[in-house]
Amino acid sequence: MTLIKSISGIRGTIGGMCGDSLTPLDVVKFVSAYSSMLHSSKGGRRLKVVVGRDARISGPMVDELVCGTLRACGIDVVNAGLASTPTVEMAVIFEKADGGIILTASHNPRQWNALKLLNEHGEFLNAAEGAELVRIADDESFEYCDVDSLGSYVEKDFTDAHVQAVLAHPLVDREAIRKAHFKAVVDAVNSVGGLVVPRLLDALGVECVGLNCEPTGQFAHNPEPLPSHLVDLCRTVADEKADLGIAVDPDVDRLALVCEDGSFFGEEYTLVSVADYVLSKRPGPTVSNLSSSRALRDVTEARGCTYTAAAVGEVNVTAEMKRTGAVIGGEGNGGVIVPDLHYGRDALIGIALFLSSIAESGKKVSALRESLPRYSISKNRIELSDKALIDRVLAEVKNAYASERITDIDGVKIDFDKERMWVHLRRSNTEPIIRVYSEAEDEAKAERIASDVMAMVKTIIG
Repeated sequence: MTLIKSISGIRGTIGGMCGDSLTPLDVVKFVSAYSSMLHSSKGGRRLKVVVGRDARISGPMVDELVCGTLRACGIDVVNAGLASTPTVEMAVIFEKADGGIILTASHNPRQWNALKLLNEHGEFLNAAEGAELVRIADDESFEYCDVDSLGSYVEKDFTDAHVQAVLAHPLVDREAIRKAHFKAVVDAVNSVGGLVVPRLLDALGVECVGLNCEPTGQFAHNPEPLPSHLVDLCRTVADEKADLGIAVDPDVDRLALVCEDGSFFGEEYTLVSVADYVLSKRPGPTVSNLSSSRALRDVTEARGCTYTAAAVGEVNVTAEMKRTGAVIGGEGNGGVIVPDLHYGRDALIGIALFLSSIAESGKKVSALRESLPRYSISKNRIELSDKALIDRVLAEVKNAYASERITDIDGVKIDFDKERMWVHLRRSNTEPIIRVYSEAEDEAKAERIASDVMAMVKTIIG
């Protein structure tokens, strides 16, 4: 059993002992701590929080605990029901609420669930706020309201409002998409994507073939949208003679695409392709995290614009986007952030902008992929017996490659600019491991630099 407290929220497996996994007592404790934080920062006025969930089978149980605890803390609840993560984020804005809680473990398997906590802007709590939440929860010094001050409760569906906001975005070319008469196969892994993605495609005039679109929470395959998990989608796209395949994770904040021939477009290239389209219409800065493909930097600089890398984590990317005034950003896991819609990863705006791109260009999806810079990423990990070794490893690797361009805001990233490749070492927030990601213009080079660095690490740790 596992309970993880991180910048991404409170997540864990269902069942087990309190404090070791995500039990009902843990849910109540952390929601109480969140409520205490909101009350202390809002000056004692009446508060409102939006709650929404993905379709995993523990969702209704966790939903009842969360909503009941918020009301016991004197907070009015607007329950969005089955809703994507970006839908709940936008609902906080629509409702002018004081915060939001999303019940989703994102790409984690069915036995997991999580509390993703939002501020009044519909954005995730930052690291300092997350640390304060954990401190309050550990102290368990909660105060609940009397019977006359209990929070109210209403249910409201925000999916249509979210879809309409995407359709209204100035870079979404609805007419071009409609005239293209696209056909798409959608794999929603039996979660809320099966409700929201077909609704968007229908509004855009795209024929939709559903695959695993019933929101039962019984995930048909591993829910992380990686090539090895999307074999059925790739085959169905080719069999249906569709123009593309669309895969989303259970809470619809990650987007992976499949070409018309059934080949995988590459989750790293979701953001790259959408950003290239956005920059063609609206030049400006871009941001992704340190472990994302160099291809975003390439297309950004080719358009005469500036690229910046942020530490890994959505909240870090959005903070850097705000600092630089980025017109688009995101992460190489298929996360697209379009700030003039909202500061959150959103598969729906990613889909609409990608369809706009291929509709306007007239290119097949495979041809668009071929037009983008070509890189291969290798993802590895080194397990350590002692987490205390990590700082030593990072310091010695940094020193060994001091002649190259080093970025150390999140572990150590080494850019070999002459060879157009990089390697990034960073600690895991939850395990005694070092993640080693590398990228080069071909797979062999990416694996070679990863092997070189991993051999060095193993020498350092003996």
